[in-house]
Amino acid sequence: MSSDESSLPRRSVRVGALAAALTAALAFLCCTGGTGAFFLTELGGDAAEQQLTPASIECTGDFEVNMTGRMPRFARYGERQLRNAAVIIKVGQEMKVPPRGWVIAVATAMQESRLLNLANRTVAESRDIPHEGIGADHDSVGLFQQRASWGTVAQRMNPEYASRKFYEKLVEVSGWEKLPLTVAAQRVQISAFPDAYAKHEELAARIVDALAGGAARSALIAGQDVCDAAASGEIAASGWTAPIPGGVGSGFRTASRPAHNGVDIAAPKGTLIRVAAAGRVLVSRCDPDRRGRHSCNVDGWPGKGGCGWFVDVLHAGDIVTRYCHMVKRPRVVAGDTVEAGEVIGEVGSSGNSSGPHLHFEVHTDGDRSSRSAIDPVPFMQSKGAPLKGAG
Repeated sequence: MSSDESSLPRRSVRVGALAAALTAALAFLCCTGGTGAFFLTELGGDAAEQQLTPASIECTGDFEVNMTGRMPRFARYGERQLRNAAVIIKVGQEMKVPPRGWVIAVATAMQESRLLNLANRTVAESRDIPHEGIGADHDSVGLFQQRASWGTVAQRMNPEYASRKFYEKLVEVSGWEKLPLTVAAQRVQISAFPDAYAKHEELAARIVDALAGGAARSALIAGQDVCDAAASGEIAASGWTAPIPGGVGSGFRTASRPAHNGVDIAAPKGTLIRVAAAGRVLVSRCDPDRRGRHSCNVDGWPGKGGCGWFVDVLHAGDIVTRYCHMVKRPRVVAGDTVEAGEVIGEVGSSGNSSGPHLHFEVHTDGDRSSRSAIDPVPFMQSKGAPLKGAG
């Protein structure tokens, strides 16, 4: 049950400054080549900080925070910034906020202050309090750039107080655990740049993993934080979920199929396919077969060529996921914003396929070509959303 995809040459992506700058000039053959170019959205960014390799950090279940020991190393974030992140996480633990909240809080502080406890050049009192930099946004101070209504200057510049106030407001947001990170953060912060938080989600999850025993790999299930179990619509603290239940059959670039740029997950026709993380739909259409025919409303066969009905989605950290061989037209269209776990289609056997299954790919650097494809199995394991039947 293989899709037998071959390489998909594409131009490298260009990151646009405007969230609306998405185009779908994407005349390409999923399995046989073609060209296309497109612009990304605010969901991208900070790619240089996020060299994506499968996480080696195990999800421990106790999530003990390293507060005083040696800090992990991240590009652009030094020791004092990581210690501030540790404070944010620790306060969340003390308040019994689930790990998803820690990721949201860390990502928010990354956007607001780059994890630095900032004074403000227009607030004289703040400059007399120990600080790690100077800001100038109205009367905002501290890790979360909180304004006067959040407390006194001294309180807002106390990392523990600032973190506690953030969490108090976060947990008041209805359904915050399931909301896209940028939506949850915005409902707390009321920022002039509501889409700015999403681009930090990938790295924030990695920081939480490194500081708190792999906590971003856990999912809140029946009131318990469960490691490596995000599936069937359950979302890991990292913001990811497995797209469908079912075991991995044909793997990534095996000896017998070196051009297979994803994995095949067996499932009955009609099984719901869920988007693996929040993002923006780049492509949603029928991929022509090797003879140029748009014949996706019928079952395909080996050698036919093409992904059939398929969807590509751009996520935070410039990750792109691909979902091939749907049974009918996807439920989303290019330009749609989707939430993690949202149903985007149903399993089928359209295109180059010998039976019902989902062909699932993961790409880095916002690049949809074969050059950027990585093995989805360790990647999804690192997100706490392992593909069933995979190691």
